[in-house]
Amino acid sequence: MAAPARPAGASRPETYPPGPAAPLHGPWPDDAVWGRRWLGPARPASPATAAAIALAAAIAAVSVPMDRPGVGWLLAAVAGTVALVLGRVRPRRPPSMLPPPPVVHPAARLGPARFGWSAATVTLLAAGTLRSAGWLFVLCLLTAGFTGTLAVAGGRSLRAMLLATLMAPAAALRGAPWVVRGLARTRRPAGGVDGLRIAATVAVSAALLVVFGTLFASADATFADLLATAVPDVDAATVTRWVFVFVVTGVLLTGGAYLRAAPPDLSGLDGAGHRRVARLEWAVPLTLLVLLFGLFVAVQLAVLFGGSRHVRHTDGLTYAAYARGGFWQLLVITGLTLLVLAGAARWAPRRTRADRVLIRAVLGTLAVLTLVVVASALHRMDVYADTYGLTRLRVMVAAAEFWLGAVFLMILLAGIRLRAGWLPRAAVAAAVLALLGLAAANPDGMIAERNVTRYRQTGQIDVRYLSNLSPDAVPALNRLAGLNRVRRDCTLIEIHEAMRGDPGDWRGWSYGRERAGKLLAAEPPVRHRECPTHYAD
Repeated sequence: MAAPARPAGASRPETYPPGPAAPLHGPWPDDAVWGRRWLGPARPASPATAAAIALAAAIAAVSVPMDRPGVGWLLAAVAGTVALVLGRVRPRRPPSMLPPPPVVHPAARLGPARFGWSAATVTLLAAGTLRSAGWLFVLCLLTAGFTGTLAVAGGRSLRAMLLATLMAPAAALRGAPWVVRGLARTRRPAGGVDGLRIAATVAVSAALLVVFGTLFASADATFADLLATAVPDVDAATVTRWVFVFVVTGVLLTGGAYLRAAPPDLSGLDGAGHRRVARLEWAVPLTLLVLLFGLFVAVQLAVLFGGSRHVRHTDGLTYAAYARGGFWQLLVITGLTLLVLAGAARWAPRRTRADRVLIRAVLGTLAVLTLVVVASALHRMDVYADTYGLTRLRVMVAAAEFWLGAVFLMILLAGIRLRAGWLPRAAVAAAVLALLGLAAANPDGMIAERNVTRYRQTGQIDVRYLSNLSPDAVPALNRLAGLNRVRRDCTLIEIHEAMRGDPGDWRGWSYGRERAGKLLAAEPPVRHRECPTHYAD
């Protein structure tokens, strides 16, 4: 049955067109673009939604430090989460005259999962309260953007997650007119104009705070110091930063509120119903790949048990050639194997018992052999770090290898019953946990600790590199005082001068920075002639 023609001058209906054969989406062009997966909210944004977004954006503008991690990011994350919770609008649903859709709406189906992604987002941004390493917080911030999108849009399969991520920018664009329409429909109270009353309220509140705050500050020096610390100096740069953060946060929260009000229907993207291939078409190439992996693993077992003796007794083989030269290849092999397993699990047939036994045997064997490859790569990195010291790059790639190993273990568990619907979300959750575990372990502190231990054993230390670490490394580097006072001062002097030159305010407070400041204040380092004059980035 064809969709009814749209009358001239008629507005877009808020419900589905009647009729038993009506589609799950409206007949108008905007629905044709977005289809049944994303209908949009049934009504404009409520005033509570707009007010919550504006308040959260204002809190972020005042609290977020743009140049460092800190507690301000956590305050902004909590304010944004509360704003999205308070500003919820019921999603569009079909009228009672139509039969219910065959799938449950994502808002109801993914409630616990969305709660978990929301908690992960806030926890990732809270890492800046614990650690002061900027590179680590950038990773947490990027991951928080992905988990935040999953919190408001949902998604079970990998395709659904990627589609939800692509919908986030579009939601920010569609959300702005949605909020404007909601504000335009807000009724004005009798006897006054909304804008004037709001402006008057803001002006009176600001005047009271300024007058009484000034009087209290002049009456007590301690309160004056506290007020000076809490209130930043207002200048052109500060106002520009406030406006920028307010606008960016408002746009992001508007998109999040739009997705939360009308989450896209991402069902049907889990791979069900896709074309399968014949048994020999996938089993033959993967069996040959398993044999190749088996040959490599047989060689690697001797290397794993041989350790440094294998390196010393092989002509022309150095630690650099053994560890550094092979690690990256093994990392690429691990990632490619993950893609091969995903493709085989998607297209391999499993209708008969023989198909299911074959897919379990081949993919399970390949996953087990890949775990040995992961162990070999980690062993190479450990040998290289023992010889040349630990760096941030080596920590990150080792953490990535550990995560890949966890993913292959989950693949083995999923292969037992040939059900892997939970695997994409579990893999992302494992990546979040790995990143949070890295933040809890203090990677810059680990690097400093490993290099100090190496200095005690070999007498070698890279002062230039260690002096570029974050304040998180100060407690470990301070241990050099008992080994070599000059080395201790040379590694800490750059960190100490950077902290004194840019102390920051409460927005950039972190436990790592606070702890380092106390240690350096108790025993300040001095610059010696032996200290390097040029420090690498």
